[in-house]
Amino acid sequence: MHNNPPDDTARPLRSSWKWPHFPGTVHDPEKGIPEELYNELVRYTKYASGAYQVLCPRPMGNTLVAQFINPITSTQGFIARDDTRKELVVAFRGSREISSAIIDTSLLLSPLRGPGLPENTDAHVHTGFLYAFRSVGDRVLNVLREQFKEVPQYDVTVSGHSLGGAIASIAALSIRNSFPDAALRLFTFGQPRTGDHSFAELVETLIGVDNVFRGVHSFDGVPTMIPTRLGYKHHATEYWQFTEPPAPRHVRRCVGAEDPEGSASIPSTGINPAHVVYFEQPIASDPTVCI
Repeated sequence: MHNNPPDDTARPLRSSWKWPHFPGTVHDPEKGIPEELYNELVRYTKYASGAYQVLCPRPMGNTLVAQFINPITSTQGFIARDDTRKELVVAFRGSREISSAIIDTSLLLSPLRGPGLPENTDAHVHTGFLYAFRSVGDRVLNVLREQFKEVPQYDVTVSGHSLGGAIASIAALSIRNSFPDAALRLFTFGQPRTGDHSFAELVETLIGVDNVFRGVHSFDGVPTMIPTRLGYKHHATEYWQFTEPPAPRHVRRCVGAEDPEGSASIPSTGINPAHVVYFEQPIASDPTVCI
């Protein structure tokens, strides 16, 4: 199990935007999540944000092991090594054209097949997200394989925002299946529904609900843009920042995969201001996360 030390990075100024407040009927807004966990959400949001940069020479001040990009699918990201935390971080970039990526013909569900993925499963995922993963999957696994020769005891964390979060969830299954002895965690932010019920169960079973952190900011419409009536279902575990300002007491650890008192209780409005700011971080616009 990964030990989560407190985050030592400074928090940027909070947004001056006015946000709605969605109090739950069961959740006590004065409770929330521990400060330590909140700091982890901030940390991996920064990694996900850094994946948008054309160059990220020092992700969160750590060693850049490799950057990967496929010009055909525009899938991009990096693998970083944090020797202090003894961790390898795989981060995937999202897309500034996320709406078209979600709703075009690739919305159809395809069998979960690709580099490193489990073979004996009936899980299905969004065709476009799967195609994006396949375009870089071998590269990611090969780099990790070489790293484990040098640092076999290191943990792995996979992160991504928006489309990058969907790819990260597929990649995490591939990494778990390929390196079953490695401690693995998955952090996604603004992730759209990625696959069907079987896919959601596979993520929860192989990675573990306590190792999955699916962040949702307030009324961000992207996580619910793909409706469940098309056969899609989110996986656990959702961490919903239900109001402003960003703080541990304003984040709810939701129950199950589609908690009716989580973000799914808010009708989707698609891409909106909540989608581009997560846990105090302006996504894709802070180059300091790469130095």
